[in-house]
Amino acid sequence: MSTDPMDAAALTAAGWTRIDTTGFTSTIGPLWRQGSDQDCSLAFLAEERHSNNSGAVHGGALMTFADICLGYRGARALGHTACVTAQLQLQFISGARIGELVSCKPELIRLSSQLIFVRGLISAGGRTVASADGIWKILDPRPRA
Repeated sequence: MSTDPMDAAALTAAGWTRIDTTGFTSTIGPLWRQGSDQDCSLAFLAEERHSNNSGAVHGGALMTFADICLGYRGARALGHTACVTAQLQLQFISGARIGELVSCKPELIRLSSQLIFVRGLISAGGRTVASADGIWKILDPRPRA
């Protein structure tokens, strides 16, 4: 991904689809998705509202984004969304800047009868800015086909 700031038209032209969000997730959104449910990347455009006092994207915004992305992948593995974050770890590596596309391609590590293990790298402007891994608890387990 280029380091040039992007806008909605440029994202759409690059094959991203807008995902409208509700509730707390809307503090980060809108989100953008590229790829299939089982193999997708999610992203958001870093805006002033995501920044901290230094002008970088706030670590809390990156943590929220990691929770959304990894949870999104886990829910898609289940075929439903009845799961909650049990543990989430984030290692900050670099800073994301306002105007950059912040993206993550979450990877399903393991799906058991009770837990989902997911990880992903968060990138902005061609740099890895954070590494995340987490565990989601399945609330309403359904038999897998």
